[in-house]
Amino acid sequence: MKFLSLSALLITSALAAEAPPRNENTVVLDAAGVQNLGIETVAVEESTFERTIPVLGEIEHTCENHSVLSSRIAGKIIEVRIHKGEFAKKGDVLLRIESRQPGDPPPVIELKAPADGLVTRSDGHLGAPVEPDKMLMEILDLTNVWAVARVPQHQAALLKEGLTARVRIPALGKEEHESAFLRLAPGEESSPSTVDAIFELPNPGLKLRPGMRVELSLIAAKREGVFSIPRDALQGDRSNRFVFIKDYELANAFVRVPVTVGEIGGDRVEITAGLLPGDEVVLKGSYALSFAGKGSASLKEALDAAHGHPHNEDGTEMSKEEIAAAGSGGGDHDHAHAGGGPLVLFLAIACGVLFLLLLASPFIFRTRTKA
Repeated sequence: MKFLSLSALLITSALAAEAPPRNENTVVLDAAGVQNLGIETVAVEESTFERTIPVLGEIEHTCENHSVLSSRIAGKIIEVRIHKGEFAKKGDVLLRIESRQPGDPPPVIELKAPADGLVTRSDGHLGAPVEPDKMLMEILDLTNVWAVARVPQHQAALLKEGLTARVRIPALGKEEHESAFLRLAPGEESSPSTVDAIFELPNPGLKLRPGMRVELSLIAAKREGVFSIPRDALQGDRSNRFVFIKDYELANAFVRVPVTVGEIGGDRVEITAGLLPGDEVVLKGSYALSFAGKGSASLKEALDAAHGHPHNEDGTEMSKEEIAAAGSGGGDHDHAHAGGGPLVLFLAIACGVLFLLLLASPFIFRTRTKA
């Protein structure tokens, strides 16, 4: 029975090794086609792979950088020097108040900024009444801000010291910032299904403002030496993942390669099978190549020009007999293909051996039983 298993294994291996004809998975373009599709490639290499969890949130001011302006004396506003949306420096005069205390003229009080920051709220209008219990201005120091993430409760176990996140603010473009987990927010406004996690961000240009939408990628794990490619290079559905790689020998030619996908983290995808170090994967233009058919140029012509001798339409090299038949315009060309190749001959011999072993197996079994 070992012989039967070995024969079956040989046949299975031979069938698995038979790759589709080269022309079925190769797209050959001319230089104009490559430029029109905007094709760009990136080399496959081992790198640090991060498993990330995407969450949303928004920018908020830090508690310690929040200050307000008020007056201890009742009166009315006679001058406004700073308005909402403007920055104030600590000690700057923001408002001048005419007191209700008797006097000729009545006493005037200057209200100064208690801290540096952006005036985000102002009720200081010329002539408006002032009462001691009324807030006149709100000032936020935006040197540092919070990115408050709404984390699903089933992911809350990640929220511990050492957790970092990549933070992107869509309103400011694609630039990313890395931030460490600070602490959990009080949670008065959290939904029943999420917890609020605070990540502190520096704000040197003071472009980050409270209320801005934030996209965070929580870095759940890191692994070194992992084959991965940009997510945009991956095509197909879950049952048929593939990428296009740059052909090793032909210019403007791209080969469709099936791949096996591991983890997906952020904008990277782990590749566990299908690619080799040094492969140049098509990044931009990969989706368009999926619909390009066999391209705008002939694979046969490209191979003929590159190698200096003729090839078949499927990309295989022509034998001497095929070249002679093609030269004579012969009708024997089809018979050369009909005869099959080495793989067909191997399969025929293997099937014959298997058939003989099947016929002989009862006698072998009897002999072993008697022994």
